[in-house]
Amino acid sequence: MKLIATLIFAITPLLVWAGGEEVILIYNTRVPESKTVAEHYAKMRSVPEKQIYGFALTPDEEMSRAEFRDSLQLPLVRKMETDGFWKFGPFVVPATNGEPEHVFSHVISSKIRYAVLCYGVPLKIATDPEINEPLVQKFRPELRNNQAAVDSELAWLPSLRMGTPVGGPLPNWTYGATNASLLHPTNGILIVARLDGPDAGIAGALVDKAVRAERDGLWGRAYFDARGLPKTDTNYYSGDAWMLTGAEISRELGFETTIDNQPATFPASFPMSQIAIYCGWYEGNISGPFTLPKVEFMPGAFAYHLYSYSAGTIRTATQNWCGPLLAKGATCTMGCVYEPYLTLTPDVAVFLSRWLAAGYTFGEAACAAQPVLSWQTTVIGDPLYRPFEKSPQEMQAQLSRLNSPLLEWSYLRLVNLALVRGARMAEVAGLIDGLATTTNSAVLTEKLADIYTAQGKPSSAILTYQKALKLNPSPEQRIRIRLALGEKLAAQERNAEAADDYKQLLAEAPDYPGRQSVENTLAALKQKIAGTDAPAKP
Repeated sequence: MKLIATLIFAITPLLVWAGGEEVILIYNTRVPESKTVAEHYAKMRSVPEKQIYGFALTPDEEMSRAEFRDSLQLPLVRKMETDGFWKFGPFVVPATNGEPEHVFSHVISSKIRYAVLCYGVPLKIATDPEINEPLVQKFRPELRNNQAAVDSELAWLPSLRMGTPVGGPLPNWTYGATNASLLHPTNGILIVARLDGPDAGIAGALVDKAVRAERDGLWGRAYFDARGLPKTDTNYYSGDAWMLTGAEISRELGFETTIDNQPATFPASFPMSQIAIYCGWYEGNISGPFTLPKVEFMPGAFAYHLYSYSAGTIRTATQNWCGPLLAKGATCTMGCVYEPYLTLTPDVAVFLSRWLAAGYTFGEAACAAQPVLSWQTTVIGDPLYRPFEKSPQEMQAQLSRLNSPLLEWSYLRLVNLALVRGARMAEVAGLIDGLATTTNSAVLTEKLADIYTAQGKPSSAILTYQKALKLNPSPEQRIRIRLALGEKLAAQERNAEAADDYKQLLAEAPDYPGRQSVENTLAALKQKIAGTDAPAKP
């Protein structure tokens, strides 16, 4: 247990606290549910009533540039200034290269850091072909447009009076910021996120799930879906690099981490259980395990799929990615409303390093992960959500005191941290086996079986997988254990036992998408058992 105590103190992040007093809430007065979502969030996060703003906007997801400017952008700035949340002052750009000195107005003090857009507020701004900005014409052709995500366009609101062009992307000078306090209106940045989704119920519940995860912890497994691209692929390898680096960050922080390095996305047959983190690319519409009726998202889960139009619409449970992921139970996500081009999409490795390791809020981490603003990214979820708000020692003590079933995940994280830090497998196996929690934990027992497998102890692994199956694993976890057990039994020529295991899998999960593959394996085992090459009966 000394190892556990050492690791608990070794992973305490440095936190910068945030609260509802730093938030303005924006709702659409033409969508009744929009105000309901705003009021619910205000109650959950103690946002003062005077910081809830309603604007009359189109109920559609897309709005015109003129409506954005005249009905949301400019009125919001005026209200922020009138209500004393922002104070503007002069900003001098010295004369240089023959250009005269310019004096602009920008935010010099702010009581607000976050803007939360509530269900019903439009998602994206359509291109206005009548806008002609000479500076934008110097951009690469594909960047010469003024369509954008509403969120991303509002993120540079503090700099509105500095003559910033609306066309093309604006560099986010806080990209990769290692100091969360830099993300502030006095530095030209407003942190913007939205509570949205296929319906108002899903949107409003995002804060509930975030608060629950802050109370009980963000637990579960991490899945990263890279594409196996070579480093020589200069056009697309950066996407894989983000995924692989994000996976390493996840592993270093103690999450049970799975990486798929194949060109295709995770197949529907992949048993994706107890999801805390999902990051993948590059499929147009939700696919694989996420198409199943039940997806095992844990409370507080972050799910992100990199695709050009992943948030082309979010008020749907079936199209693109963001809406369906939220409908299936994810707590927070990000996506793009129009074509962003790969290098201008969020860097998920930066996001995870700030959110999980540095203790940033979800909103801070998402903002720091974006190379550009005034572009195509929308951030969906409670921006104040901080999954590791409590220190590991506080969380461990709380779960122990309550005898919470989540305690198994806390121990799993500490076990994984021990392995990352070089602990011997035999030492870790002994630690797991000696925990009282393991007796009733399918999570820890499966981990122990995995360690036995890695140690080259197949008999011990088989026995331990069999124990895990008796400890009420989740449906997808049960499938994974069955598959692992069948493989180990067959490798030991225990063919009859392997066949029984696969039969149990098919009985327990009759709708399993990989059923045909299991039946083929079962048929091959029957041939071996019969000792003949004749085709086996199904």
